[in-house]
Amino acid sequence: MTRAEGTRAPGRPAAASREDVLETTIEVFLTGQRVDVNAIAAQLGLGRTSIYRWFGSREGLLGAAIAHQLERMVAHAERRCTSTGGARLDEILDRTIHWIVDDDSLRSYFDNESTVALRTITRSDGPVHQAAVAVVGELIARAEDQGYQPPIERDTLAYALVRLWEAFLYNDAVAGFRGDVERLRQVQTALLRT
Repeated sequence: MTRAEGTRAPGRPAAASREDVLETTIEVFLTGQRVDVNAIAAQLGLGRTSIYRWFGSREGLLGAAIAHQLERMVAHAERRCTSTGGARLDEILDRTIHWIVDDDSLRSYFDNESTVALRTITRSDGPVHQAAVAVVGELIARAEDQGYQPPIERDTLAYALVRLWEAFLYNDAVAGFRGDVERLRQVQTALLRT
């Protein structure tokens, strides 16, 4: 007798993938709970060593999850935008900034793990900062295709905009969440020259 096509042999279920770990981490993070690598590993039927092999550390896992969520926010803002060129760039960035500030899970992360949160999000070689610079650079490139002329070279502008977000949204002095959106918006608009 042969097994029906598409059924598995009995035994241990297939191991979860890196993407499964990332999605589960995002789900936990968005609830405002502390991300526990052991709990995620147990939930997915993995050894925590697999998670550490893929992400390096708990901080690396959190960074990858936050970066992925940021990319989703920007993509969603871009789909909802009706402007073109520089106005489109400004609108997408502004909408994303407001979502970041309104994100209770990010605020909880800062409230509970301020030093680690600040380092995870702002470290220049970390996944969050690098993803933010890349996604802003891509937005600038698409705005250029629609006639926007950036005041400085694209990569430099993307880097400067992300560092502005970090300066105005997160308070270095106490490693807390500050969310100074209005002043950030003024500086961003001046820098973009839209």
